[in-house]
Amino acid sequence: MDMSDPWKLQRAALGAYIRGQRKLANLSLRELSRLTQVSNPYLSQIERGLHQPSVRVLKSLAEALDLSAETLLTQAGLLDEDEEESEPSTERAIRSDPRLSPGQQEALIAVYRSYIAIEDD
Repeated sequence: MDMSDPWKLQRAALGAYIRGQRKLANLSLRELSRLTQVSNPYLSQIERGLHQPSVRVLKSLAEALDLSAETLLTQAGLLDEDEEESEPSTERAIRSDPRLSPGQQEALIAVYRSYIAIEDD
């Protein structure tokens, strides 16, 4: 892969992120394909960074992986993090911490949201 091409790097990073989220969800590629109604070979190509998925596919993936669509749009480079104004600053801080893997970030955000939900009750 040509590492000097920023679009290829973006696709590779997005693919790795999606693969990581799929594995955290304990889903096979075939199961994710069924949940998203996106073909298994195409999902494999996305995970390997060979294709940039459409917004529709990203939305389907987000729903199947229990992520916000904004998270995947940001990972895909289609939305700037600054545009995520609805996301609390705590969540932005967690997502911006380079010491945390994407899976760790999502886990911390889930815990944070659970505490907020308890406070709101």
